[in-house]
Amino acid sequence: MSPTEPASVPALELNDGTSIPQLGFGVFQIPPEDTAEAVSRALEVGYRHIDTAEMYGNEKGVGEAIRASGLDRADVYITSKLNNGFHRPDDARRAFAGTLEALGFDYVDLFLIHWPLPTLYDGDYVSTWKTLEEFKGDGRARSIGVSNFQVPHLERLAAETEITPAVNQIELHPYLLNEEVRAHGESHGIATEAWSPIAQGQVLDDPAIVAVAERVGRTPAQVVLRWHLQRRSIVFPKSTTPSRIRENFELFDFELAPSDMDALTALDRGEAGRTGPNPDKFAYIP
Repeated sequence: MSPTEPASVPALELNDGTSIPQLGFGVFQIPPEDTAEAVSRALEVGYRHIDTAEMYGNEKGVGEAIRASGLDRADVYITSKLNNGFHRPDDARRAFAGTLEALGFDYVDLFLIHWPLPTLYDGDYVSTWKTLEEFKGDGRARSIGVSNFQVPHLERLAAETEITPAVNQIELHPYLLNEEVRAHGESHGIATEAWSPIAQGQVLDDPAIVAVAERVGRTPAQVVLRWHLQRRSIVFPKSTTPSRIRENFELFDFELAPSDMDALTALDRGEAGRTGPNPDKFAYIP
């Protein structure tokens, strides 16, 4: 089956002049042996943005699926992220070369520091970021950004480095608005990417979300993903179920009314809504 022509997925312009499809396909927790098939299905549906990471262990499958699709490399936006164990500059250089080798391409569209790890590496994520600046400088990463960076982390990069991150990928969903980080990014030209966009499914049974879904004739997941898009977040739902992969893409023929948007936004639980680790404390190295 050949890939379909993609639906009109909005593209957001990043602060470096490049653009990114606002909806993508995430491969977090997809086993390496299943990744190529899942990505192939996503490309058939029309996704043109794939989000992977070194720590996911499945970059190779992403590259295989893109090559098998018949699409031009330039037509698919690929993001990957630095493994937590390789923050020191020489390690980061080797790890990035490994990402390109695993993918089988000579560049990525976006490369991120996966976690700031402020309690490790003597708190030095600045030298790591300067190493990513090298990758952008030589063209092997068209854009560079961060993931899970808090406001103090971003402020330190602004004070000590040359390039502002193009994106900050953070946990964000109706139960965790992460508004301080999101607002800081918006005011400094840093696009927000939302991981765990449906709180690992936890929000889908929420009565407020179910009520909106019934009112607009969509599934709760579609409603939450549409909420993200209307807030100008970049989002990349993950699934290996073909029907769900397609359902998560069908977001562009309806809109949520302001009252529906407000109903979801009102569900914020602050820190209690977090499903993943707190970036200030997270110190995991695989």
